[in-house]
Amino acid sequence: MTAPHTRPSFLRLAAAAAASVLLLAGCSSAVGEQSSGSGASGDPVEGGTLRVAATTDHVPAAAFGQSSDVGNTLIGLVYDSLVEYPHDSLDAQPSLATSWEVAEDGRSITLQLRDDVTFHDGRPFTSEDVKFSIQTFADPAWAVQVQRTAAAVTGFDTSKPHEITLELAHPLSNILDLLDIVPIIDSETYDELKEAKTYNGTGPFRFTGWSPGSKMTFERNDDYWKGAPKLEAVDVQVVPDAQAQVAGLRSGQYDLALGVTARDVETLEQDPKFDVHSFEGATQQQYIGFQLENKDLQDVRLRQAVAYAVDRQRIVDELFRGAAVASGLPWSPSSPAYDEAKGQAYARDVAKAKALVAELGDVPVLPLQFAAGQPAGETIAQIVQANLEEVGIEVELKPTEFAQMYKQLVGAQFEGLWIFGHTYAQYSPATLTVSAFPFNAAHNASNFTDEEYLADSDASWKVADPTSEEARELFDRVNDHIVDNVWLTDLTTSYPRLVSTSAVHGIDYSKRTELLLDEAWKDQ
Repeated sequence: MTAPHTRPSFLRLAAAAAASVLLLAGCSSAVGEQSSGSGASGDPVEGGTLRVAATTDHVPAAAFGQSSDVGNTLIGLVYDSLVEYPHDSLDAQPSLATSWEVAEDGRSITLQLRDDVTFHDGRPFTSEDVKFSIQTFADPAWAVQVQRTAAAVTGFDTSKPHEITLELAHPLSNILDLLDIVPIIDSETYDELKEAKTYNGTGPFRFTGWSPGSKMTFERNDDYWKGAPKLEAVDVQVVPDAQAQVAGLRSGQYDLALGVTARDVETLEQDPKFDVHSFEGATQQQYIGFQLENKDLQDVRLRQAVAYAVDRQRIVDELFRGAAVASGLPWSPSSPAYDEAKGQAYARDVAKAKALVAELGDVPVLPLQFAAGQPAGETIAQIVQANLEEVGIEVELKPTEFAQMYKQLVGAQFEGLWIFGHTYAQYSPATLTVSAFPFNAAHNASNFTDEEYLADSDASWKVADPTSEEARELFDRVNDHIVDNVWLTDLTTSYPRLVSTSAVHGIDYSKRTELLLDEAWKDQ
């Protein structure tokens, strides 16, 4: 079985790379473990319903797009993937695939599959399901961010029910990323899936219903191949307001909250009634994007002025309370593409920003969109507005519903500037540049095109080993393209910190930023 090399954790590299960037003191030191305030006593017990407060509702058209809290929870609970990455490394572990072997020329990979797995409706899992799932992700209709990688799987040998060989258009440095990200879905209930009526997976919980704008419910899968979960059911409530999530935790209405602000995390982790769960490798990034079809943003000097003006460290301190890294590049500190010096190429420099604005002359008022009702977007938008005003750039804040923001992201339809989050920087670097909507060299949300960026991104994608010297040289050139062209500028890299009551134990988070509850339980 082959797998990429393990990489250092977020906190170790962050500390070594940037002494000026402080991570929140007192946060959980072990990935996925509860803080020292855990109320655990005795052995795990069975039963009970876990009540979860989520910020953003499910978006059926983007069911596989990592688009919302509820949608990500759906994938984490209902589905399994072929391999599983730990949070802080790319050392793939078996899941529905028990082992795998990449051909010497890198043009195929053969996987051995479990023979004891069934879908929730009782149908056995086979190699045909792997084929169907990858082909579904290759379909542009789903607008998934790994569509190009899925489409690079050009052949399937499914002659054996529990073995499959994937033929590849070329060596893929991120083939195991694809196998971690793609959930195994059921072809026989696919039409109902598209209508958000049924989600039939092989995972630890069964989907039982969704009330748009309200909640999604799940029940235990007693036939789960890893063993039945301890929890009897999971109810995920849509609670857009972060303060309402905190109030619900305190009153006992919720057991777990996914959208608590960093400031409230600081308060709650001092109270023995609550536990903070930190997941260092499942990183998330915030960024500012630029719509290059807007003629006012086509001059790179204006985009550079914005990048110099924004105070990333203020965002780290005020929004994340120190539990983040400030950088203008997208990579997690554990990534082989991480470059601390280039990440600081646009460290705040008000004088440079003002000089660039002076060169440009009159700068029109620019629209700045952000996700309405989400504390991260609102806080960053206010900081950015103040920063830009200081250097002579006026922006009009335009709060936008989350579903509309996601639609504009997929369709590259933003008006001017926007603030949003992205992931995929925790995977092999090529997954970001050939997959993520903000960075996809073939077609991205900014409508940025550049033949050299496309060539270097594709070349890094086709290097079998993402840790090789050849790959690192290509990643270095990719970083130069991002710094020189500034079709977006990253702001921060952070990791999820969830808050539960101390009665909740064993929750986990996938590298894909999906809630995992197959080993979770709660005091009765």
